[in-house]
Amino acid sequence: MLRPVQRIVPVAIAATIAGLGLGMSPLVARAETYEELQQRVEESTAAYNEALDHVNQISVEIDENEAQIAELTEQLPAQRDRAAESIRTLYKIQQSSNGIIDLLLSADDFNELVTMVTYLDRIQSKNMTELQQLNDLNAQLVEAEDMLVARKAQANQELEAAEQARSDALAAREEVRQQAIAQALAEQAAAQEAIEAASREAEEGRTFTNASGQQAPVSVPESNTSPAESVNEPKEESQPQQEAQPTQEQQEAQPQQEAPQPAAPVVSERDAFVSKWAPRIDAYLAGSPLGGYGRTFAEAAWDYNVDPRWSPAISCIESSMGAICFRPHNAWGWGNSSWGDWDTAIRSHVAGLSAIYGYTITPSAAQMYCPPTWQDWYSSVLSQMNCI
Repeated sequence: MLRPVQRIVPVAIAATIAGLGLGMSPLVARAETYEELQQRVEESTAAYNEALDHVNQISVEIDENEAQIAELTEQLPAQRDRAAESIRTLYKIQQSSNGIIDLLLSADDFNELVTMVTYLDRIQSKNMTELQQLNDLNAQLVEAEDMLVARKAQANQELEAAEQARSDALAAREEVRQQAIAQALAEQAAAQEAIEAASREAEEGRTFTNASGQQAPVSVPESNTSPAESVNEPKEESQPQQEAQPTQEQQEAQPQQEAPQPAAPVVSERDAFVSKWAPRIDAYLAGSPLGGYGRTFAEAAWDYNVDPRWSPAISCIESSMGAICFRPHNAWGWGNSSWGDWDTAIRSHVAGLSAIYGYTITPSAAQMYCPPTWQDWYSSVLSQMNCI
């Protein structure tokens, strides 16, 4: 029995949206291949993360600038008062220069003269220092304000770069999904044939040999909808009740509030994706050795851009969700590989699915993953995916 070999091979995309007869002009640019799109996803995501890191660093600098400005602004009034007093003192000294000369000439001896000169010098030096400190304080404030303006401008540029990279990554992800839908349509006949064959064997209570070399029961999906079509469709969930809108009288009675500032475009679709799929996968894997790793599956699915249900479903068919592994922490019949922990194993398997088999399950992927019994494997894995 052949097992999937972990090596990078191209995944043939049998059809593209342009080949579905959707009225597109024949003079369209060549569609990107799956590998090119995945590379674009990785590069755009990396650019997005890098831009966000820069924004976060700049935000820290902005906070420091604002704190410095606040501190300098707080110090200015007292320093201005001291500088004003110094100016008045220096003015008085200048106006009374003749009196000071008479005072010096009245000294009884040289030591008394030196003492008087030293005292007057200290007075003048102290007042000049207060003036210099005011000048320095003003210079620091101007520098801090200029720096703040520059940092905010840089932050806006980085946010624009992050938004552009984010949009490009999301567009590439959606294009991968659309290509998977197109491939599913191209392989629809093979998929239907596999499900019908598996249905006959399931009715007879037969088992099949999975990629791990073990026997697994044949199951049939209730729906033959392409997983790529359904992956973005949320299950039915209770919708939160909308808050009652205030009447015009209530609005007029309420104090006017400032319009909220627009949020920075740094909302993480990854977090939203993980929050959506992690609990579903956890519910599916509950009570198994892989239970509680829903977040790991979901994170890996986003990072490597694959259907989040695929790897968990394979684990059910190949090892009863990690209960019967033919290699340590190998719940997927994945070559001869073994791992030291589930987290590493999950991420490695999902990465392999992305690199070798594409976005989601298809008949052609099943033929590669479990060649001898691919029809039963395809039907059974798809059935499990529909349960998540």
